[in-house]
This record gives sequence, structure tokens and C-alpha cells, in this order.
Amino acid sequence: MENVNEKHKDTVFTFLFNDPALLRELYSAIEGITLPPDVPIDINTLSDVLFRRQRNDISFLLDNRLIVLIEHQSTVNDNMPLRCLMYVEKLYELITDPDDKFRRKLGTIPKPEFIVLYNGMEQYPDYKELRLSDIFTKTYTKIDLPMELVVQVYNINKGRNQEILGKSHTLDSYSRFIDKIREYQNECKNEDQWKNLDKDDRKELLDKAFKSAIEYCIKNNILKDFLKKHGSEVLSMLYAEYDPEVEMRIVREEALEEAHEEDRLHFLELIDQGLTIEEIKERLNQKGVFDETRD
Repeated sequence: MENVNEKHKDTVFTFLFNDPALLRELYSAIEGITLPPDVPIDINTLSDVLFRRQRNDISFLLDNRLIVLIEHQSTVNDNMPLRCLMYVEKLYELITDPDDKFRRKLGTIPKPEFIVLYNGMEQYPDYKELRLSDIFTKTYTKIDLPMELVVQVYNINKGRNQEILGKSHTLDSYSRFIDKIREYQNECKNEDQWKNLDKDDRKELLDKAFKSAIEYCIKNNILKDFLKKHGSEVLSMLYAEYDPEVEMRIVREEALEEAHEEDRLHFLELIDQGLTIEEIKERLNQKGVFDETRD
């Protein structure tokens, strides 16, 4: 398959779960089923399609189902069903014969499923469904036959969806690992000198925080084998995922993409004022720019 699994920029999530056995465990936990170990899984993650500016998705075929699994570390966008529609269209192009659409006989394609695992820091319900039909323009016809696409969103933060986490040791360990990363990261960012440090000094503090979190998790048997084997790769990925400058860029792009013109100007003013990411998000939430956390 062209463009599949090539030049794919891993996050810790995609790096960890890019394994058929772990995907089988994870999907079984989410669906509340038990998949036999001999059920094949074919990972076919696209390498050139972005949900956001960072790659954090895995797609795979399982038992004639096409599953798109997405991790979100920022607030889930209500336009996710539309993005999934665009994504799955490209997947179908890759896994089907181009000539099939011209055949007269009715063919079949794998059933698509879209699952988002949310572990952002803002409040979000344990479970929420996002539907493509919710963003359709209103019509006045008597018969409404909309095309539908449902995205299932599960909150996997520590203490949430315990039934699912209890059935997937790897997902539970990943959730605890991310929680510990944020704990150590917040400790270094709360230090009085943080605002006055230059880029290199901040990176040094983050390096200490990430390494401390990894050491803690290894010592406490949280993804122990994975972290011992891939510690250096994980450390590099953490810089890309949790570097405040990267986070600020992503928040900026999302705000400029989704906000009205007056909100874009307000956002740029907040940057000029030197506010932190948390302070900017709080201000924007008050104005409703990022207000996507309501049940």
C-alpha cells in the first residue's frame, strides 16, 4: 500500500500501540469483548494525512472492520466527524481496488469505526458521541436521509472510565504515565524562574522533568519494559508533544483556524502580553473560543 506506514511521525501513543497484540487488547477493552489471539490485525495508518498539526492516530483492519483510533491531548474538536470522513475516504482508496466502484455488482467494504481517546487537561465527560449530521446545514424537505458518521470519544484520564482501563493493562499504564509526565512538567513550569528562563534553560528543566517521570514509572512498574527498551525514543517524543513552544503553536493554530476574526485578534493580543498557555486558554474559554467541553 502506497503512503502507508512511511515517514509516520510517532507520538508515544502511536509508538506504544503500533502492535497488533496491544491493539487487540485495547479494542477488546473498549468494546467489552474478547477477541481471540488469532484474529488478524492489519495496521494501515496513513502517513500524509493530519487530524491536527501533530500525528496521533492509528488505523487498522480487524475482522472486516476499518478502525480509526485517535488520541487527543487537547480539547476534542466538534468537527472531528468531518475530519474522520476525509480521512477514511483516503483509507478506502488505499485498501480497495480502484475498479470496484465501476462494477455493476454490489460490492462490500470494511465497516468503519472511529474512536477517540481523550487525555487532555480540560474537563470532558467519560463518553460522548460526535455525529456528522450535527454539522449539516438545515433543510426543509419532508424526508431527511442524512449520511451519518459517529465518532466515539472516551476520556482516558486517570480516574475516568475505570471499566475500560481495568480491562486493558497497557492503556491503564499509559494513562498513569501521561498523568505522571504532566505532574513533573507542571512542577518545573511552576518554578518562579520559569518565565525568566531562555529556551535552552527551559529545555534543561523539561529534560529533568521527563527523565524523572520515566524513572518513576520504571521504578513503579508503569510501562516498565517499554520504557526501559525505548527510553531515548520516548524522551524525544515527549519533547515534541509537551514542549510549551510546540503546545503554544498548536493552540495558536487552532484558535486562528476556529475563531471569529475578533477572537483571532484577541488571541494575538494575549500572546503579545506574554500570557502563559494556561492563561490564554482560560481567557479564550471565557469568550467561548475553546468552549467544547460541555456535555
